[in-house]
Amino acid sequence: MNNTWKKFYDFNAPHYEDEIFTTNTAFEVEFLLQELSLHPGMKVLDIGCGTGRHSIALAARGMEMTGLDISSGQLEQARNKAARAGVTVRFIEADAADFTLPEQFDAAICICEGSFGLLSVDDDPLTHEQEILQNVAAVLKPGAPLLMTVRNAFELIRHYNDDDIASETFDLNTLTRVVRLGEWYPGFDPEIKVKEKCFTPMELRMLLEKNGFAVDKLSGGTAGNWNWHMLSLDEIEIMVRCHRR
Repeated sequence: MNNTWKKFYDFNAPHYEDEIFTTNTAFEVEFLLQELSLHPGMKVLDIGCGTGRHSIALAARGMEMTGLDISSGQLEQARNKAARAGVTVRFIEADAADFTLPEQFDAAICICEGSFGLLSVDDDPLTHEQEILQNVAAVLKPGAPLLMTVRNAFELIRHYNDDDIASETFDLNTLTRVVRLGEWYPGFDPEIKVKEKCFTPMELRMLLEKNGFAVDKLSGGTAGNWNWHMLSLDEIEIMVRCHRR
């Protein structure tokens, strides 16, 4: 696994749940139960599960959860949390762009930028997310729902200018930015670069439809504000609910 995001999330694992976007787990789980029509016994895949906050809470509600993440550090936190909560979750260390599983699932989630749009600097942004969607489609039952949140291109673009494009900090052709997270997180190697891709609603819809899904709903979906409202320019994330064709 050469994804440089793995290095960051291993570093940040002990502090990940201090992030502001991790504070609404109970609300988010109720939303997922309703929107995906989840009920006890269903097999659910959590892609980019991180420290397992959704997987563990859904397992406590009777789902048969599998959490997949590239970061061994995040998964260590998740396993410890699951043990303390007294619930069973299968956690798997794998890259969402390069995994297979032998069974099929009743539903999947990929939220809070769980792997989708997070690239190493040498990953191809034109194919990386297609590989993730193809892998997810392969393990979902026909008709099974997938709920995702991804970075909104309109909001992110507003932070950059022509100088950033000239310096290749932001690429308008692929809607990706290259950052050194060490500038924001003291203690993390300042030389490590990561790439983040954002999406327009049309691009996201076309990616999903090209790779085995049909879109049901698409809206604004920033953490803490999940209510299927109209997407705004300053919305941090887009939410989409789709299903496996």
